Amino acid sequence: MSIDTAVLRFAGVMVLLSVVLTVWVSPLFVWFTVFIGLNLLQSSFTGFCPAAMVFRALGAKKGCAFE
Repeated sequence: MSIDTAVLRFAGVMVLLSVVLTVWVSPLFVWFTVFIGLNLLQSSFTGFCPAAMVFRALGAKKGCAFE
């Protein structure tokens, strides 16, 4: 699995998790969703993604988006 695929899957899981937590635990978890969205937005402009660095350290192969 490439870093790109891993980051996209991780982001999707985190968004779904934050929605579940917002609905069933506390409405304040909506800020977790906002944080995820802002992180995705900034990484699209800067190319810097902390999750990509973690997946690279775990041995995922390079993709074309996060180099």
